[in-house]
Amino acid sequence: MSSSGDQPVLSADAIRIAFADSPRSQARTVVDGVGFELYPGRVVALVGESGSGKSVTAMSVLGLLPPNARVAGSIRLGGQELVGAPANVLRAVRGGRIGTIFQEPMNAFDPVYTIEWQIVEALRAHTSADRSSAGARVCELLRSVGIRDVDRVARSHPHELSGGQLQRAMIAMALSCDPEILIADEPTTALDVTVQAGILELIRVMAAERRVAVLLITHDMGVVADLADDVIVMRAGEVVERADAATLFAAPKATYTRELLQAVPRLDQTAAVAAEAASTPRVVEVDDLSIDYATTGWGRPPLRAVQGVGFTIDAGRTFGLVGESGSGKSTIGRALAGLIAPASGIVRVEGTDLATASRRRLRAVRRGIGYVFQDPASSLNPRQTVGRAIAEPLRLHTRQGQTERRARVAELLDAVNLPSAFAERYPHELSGGQRQRVAIARAVALHPALLIADEPTSALDVSVQATVLQLFVQLQRDFGFACLFISHDLAVVQEVAHEVAVLQDGRIVESGPARRLLADPQQPYTQRLIAAAPVADPAAQRRRREAWHALASDDAEVTA
Repeated sequence: MSSSGDQPVLSADAIRIAFADSPRSQARTVVDGVGFELYPGRVVALVGESGSGKSVTAMSVLGLLPPNARVAGSIRLGGQELVGAPANVLRAVRGGRIGTIFQEPMNAFDPVYTIEWQIVEALRAHTSADRSSAGARVCELLRSVGIRDVDRVARSHPHELSGGQLQRAMIAMALSCDPEILIADEPTTALDVTVQAGILELIRVMAAERRVAVLLITHDMGVVADLADDVIVMRAGEVVERADAATLFAAPKATYTRELLQAVPRLDQTAAVAAEAASTPRVVEVDDLSIDYATTGWGRPPLRAVQGVGFTIDAGRTFGLVGESGSGKSTIGRALAGLIAPASGIVRVEGTDLATASRRRLRAVRRGIGYVFQDPASSLNPRQTVGRAIAEPLRLHTRQGQTERRARVAELLDAVNLPSAFAERYPHELSGGQRQRVAIARAVALHPALLIADEPTSALDVSVQATVLQLFVQLQRDFGFACLFISHDLAVVQEVAHEVAVLQDGRIVESGPARRLLADPQQPYTQRLIAAAPVADPAAQRRRREAWHALASDDAEVTA
């Protein structure tokens, strides 16, 4: 796909990957006939939903698949065949000629060692550098990826850094041995939009300046539009379409590609929910709320996480809270659930002040609050069946018998568009989207007056996300609950929210009707957030990137 006359750095041809559950069982094919070429300075995106085979394909390049994997076909790095290559050859390639940026840097780094120690080890494994020269190289690398406080970051352990700093350190490690290829596996999925914009810009610059070939694995079509030169769309282990980015977004040929693009929530479209207020009961009232967290160390004052926040939510309405990590979004959600006591201010749910309510009254209020978390795999007990997980609130808060609970579980599964037979399954037997539907069914089991949804779609594929968002809107129409919807994805918030508040450092900097605020933000911070959010259109995204650069240059302290 290169137009510059370059030879490919890596060529993959007719890759077939299968997994055998046991030595005697027939292998299950998960990737069939995939091929691609990587060229210096260009970004190739492998896109598709979970289970499409994109990450498995990328890991086959590095020989990092489990022992029960069977790989056929050819993967040639220059003139060297990697399929079936000896372990010592693959060890030299990993981190040497091919660098990798993993999705979750907190899990990729060793928590025991400092960032400097880990990058030095990578250098010493693949180069002849001694420890002193490697230490100087670490500082140079961290500075090159935009880290300001280099000495502090180098001395820090992974848990002492923010997500953006960790991901930049991961990129520094991936680039430490001047690789020919960079594999970026969902490098921005868990990051805020402003941090994501900074990371994407960094990868773009590294590809252009260092002539590194980049293989990007993602399900985020906005990220693809922002970064990719060429796109390969995968479904169920096969390639369904390939084209340069501009062609694919402008005129996708495959039905599946069109479905993926249509499912992407867009900030440039009219909001999906009406902004007009209805005459409905007030469910939530928050007034001048401040929340403190205790800090370690004798005599140190508490950390103020939320300062002077106020808003209301009526029945049948959704209030969106947006902002970067650390802005106080989830802290406010926990305060509404009665899980955190405010330092000052008022939090009322259905007329009850949570700070002064008796234990019995607080229990009654909590009965009317449903909570949907970001990661359904963590919020569901892996040892409980789906039916038991959904029935648990009914068992704790009602006097229904087993037969009644079973009937109610079937109703709830139907409400979230899952078969009643799923009640006998366990969470690990479901997809991510199905698990989140189960979590939503459990959250609405007691007909809550308030539903708190904390980043409920950030870990989902774009088509699954679209379905879950439609489900939220439909369930709110059916049950009439008030909803606090917490997210850093502005396009997602626009899909479901009637009103929006933008948080920065625990304070609301701007609030109002979702349609008006997201279309015409008044505050520079909100403008930066919106400009940083990628859209699934390469031409439009180029303009947005330029706008983000202009806004960021006006504020040297923008978080990256």
